[in-house]
Amino acid sequence: MPIKNRLAELMPEIAGWRREIHMNPELGYDLPMTTAMVEAKLRDFGVDDIVTGVGRSGIVAVIRGKSDTRGYAVGLRADMDALPMTEMTGLPHASQIPGRMHGCGHDGHTAMLLGAAKYLSETRNFDGTAVLIFQPAEEGGGGGEAMVKDGMMERFGIDEVYGMHNEPGLPVGQFGVAPGPIMAAADEFEVRIVGKGGHAARPHMCIDPSPAACNVVLALQTVASRNTDPIERIVVSVCTIKTSSEAHNVIPQEVLLRGTVRTLSDDVRDMAERRVTQLIHSTAEAYGCEAHLRYERGYPVVVNHDKNAELAAEIARAVAGEDKVLWGRPPRMGGEDFAYMLNVRPGAFINVGNGDTAGVHHPEYDFNDEAIPYGCSFFAELIERRMPAA
Repeated sequence: MPIKNRLAELMPEIAGWRREIHMNPELGYDLPMTTAMVEAKLRDFGVDDIVTGVGRSGIVAVIRGKSDTRGYAVGLRADMDALPMTEMTGLPHASQIPGRMHGCGHDGHTAMLLGAAKYLSETRNFDGTAVLIFQPAEEGGGGGEAMVKDGMMERFGIDEVYGMHNEPGLPVGQFGVAPGPIMAAADEFEVRIVGKGGHAARPHMCIDPSPAACNVVLALQTVASRNTDPIERIVVSVCTIKTSSEAHNVIPQEVLLRGTVRTLSDDVRDMAERRVTQLIHSTAEAYGCEAHLRYERGYPVVVNHDKNAELAAEIARAVAGEDKVLWGRPPRMGGEDFAYMLNVRPGAFINVGNGDTAGVHHPEYDFNDEAIPYGCSFFAELIERRMPAA
């Protein structure tokens, strides 16, 4: 069965919602305009229940099928927040708020789930309960964890949960899904390497933290090359190097390093934290400096449950065609807080093609509205197939 006719008909309307959200990007948990629009649409659709303020500013909507003999509930999740960056698309619907843009497509994810909500409210061709999750603060704020800690799964009786993300470079009308670990744990570190500053002409009177910092950067590369099994995936990146002085003739008092560690298993994650900590302190000490380290664990590994990933692929093939689903792709090293939901309920996270567009988190990125019928149809078909009408 291809994309649903009703959702194809609704595409211009859904695209209009998406562009309205795009023009008014909001960050983190502070989403008053976005949540007000989502809530108003859900009420217009006639969903059965709407609960706001879940996980601070999330929205959960409930749509009951024609019957509920199974007593089963399936959750569908979309994220709502934008990024603190300046848009450079020049489009008519570009961000109207300086320094903010929907650079990751969460406007499209929200619009697609709203489209599915409208369709499911009209048809109710399923036996069970569809639970629609509109999540805040995916971009570093841990909104998924906040909703889980707020008891969302128990409060709404969710038995399985599914999420979707657009993918630039994957053609529109195609999907990608795999079982097992699909996205990395995303940890971060910040270290101040402190020496003794002074005049550049008298280095012997100083303790220069710059050589220590440079060798820390080099030493950290051995975590992947010499401490990790070569078949495992790990990324250790130092992304910021900043001294306390900007003068050409001053040896700085300290150097600041910031970076990220990406891993796909708990064992490698534990090892990486241990080795990063050891290497930073021992290298700084070797150069007579002190290291003040902050190491923070971020989102956990996104792990698709095998049976649910297979189900997601089956539904994607029904929507897009047998040859339009990339199955079993290698994992990606980006992070995603849908991991928190998959840690407590079986489910899967799937990608939908965004076509030949700029990549996510790029100032020229824009969600491709042509993907809307595919994403909406996937969500709707998942509910109808997972909980077929009695």
